[in-house]
Amino acid sequence: MRMLSYTRPRSNGGARDYRVRAMHDLAIVTVSTNEAHWLRPCLTSIYAHAGSASIDVIVADNESTDGTRELVEGEFPEARVITCENRGFSHANNRGAMVSESRYVLFINPDTEIADGDFGTLVRAMDERPEVGLAGVRQCQADGTVSPTIRRFPNAARMLFGALGSERWPVEASWLGERELRPEIYDREVSCDWTSGSFMLVRREALLAAGLLDERSFIYSEEPDLCLRIKQAGWDVRHLPVMTIIHHAGKAGLKPRIVAQDAYSRVQYAQKHFTLPHRIAYLSAMGLRFGLRALSSDPQKRDAYRYALATLVGREPPPFGRPPAVALAPLDERSRRDAERAVGDTLG
Repeated sequence: MRMLSYTRPRSNGGARDYRVRAMHDLAIVTVSTNEAHWLRPCLTSIYAHAGSASIDVIVADNESTDGTRELVEGEFPEARVITCENRGFSHANNRGAMVSESRYVLFINPDTEIADGDFGTLVRAMDERPEVGLAGVRQCQADGTVSPTIRRFPNAARMLFGALGSERWPVEASWLGERELRPEIYDREVSCDWTSGSFMLVRREALLAAGLLDERSFIYSEEPDLCLRIKQAGWDVRHLPVMTIIHHAGKAGLKPRIVAQDAYSRVQYAQKHFTLPHRIAYLSAMGLRFGLRALSSDPQKRDAYRYALATLVGREPPPFGRPPAVALAPLDERSRRDAERAVGDTLG
């Protein structure tokens, strides 16, 4: 379903020209930081599974040097590309959301493919659930294994039990860890605390109520932060298995800088949402977790978790630089020009 929106009036020989264009059902935003090799199968599957939904596909090119723009413009002329400075996952996704006009916004990783279902069905499912502000879908790895994308909010107890290996314990209790590991849960609709940022469908009203992604987080922890704010604004977060996607996760292996960034982003989350006593307990449990893992006999793991531990205690700076002072930077000039050009193309 398309809704109508009025554009800014433009001068036409002294007369006012009010042009009307259709509002898309869904803006699909994906970020490429030299991810052109993933974009072809990702975008191909997106268009193949559009269903009855009107979609506006936006690729946020994070200063790529691998021909991202050329690939998209050459092979997927229906999509549009905006170029933004590489200030992280949240910043690039926000640039895409800011230049879109749609009832829903989907943040999706470029290393994903739609395997089953279509966006028309997903949009209808959201329309039938006006209380849902954000939703995830069923995700699988390339071998068909279900990915544990249903998550519980971080807290000190879950961090402590996770450090002690709770996911391998022969008991099942929701308070033991952040990830829902029972595969049968992923076949049915359930409410959850938060879901993986590799596929987050957000109702625009919920996004406006809660605010966009926090750009002080370069990458990681932006999903629980957004979902918490959406819940605080009165909306539900839900797992809706009306679609299945393949997520080629873990493709880069264990990288010390990425592990350290995860540690730093968790510190940011704790500083933003936890009381001082809770924050101390959470960070202490996280220190235990990284300390134990730093004892690994695997040199790669040992180096990664030592780096993470050093970042946690402040002996190493944030892996991707100091965060910006504000949660949302203004739309940069090039992204603004891209957006204005796209509006002009839509209006003809």
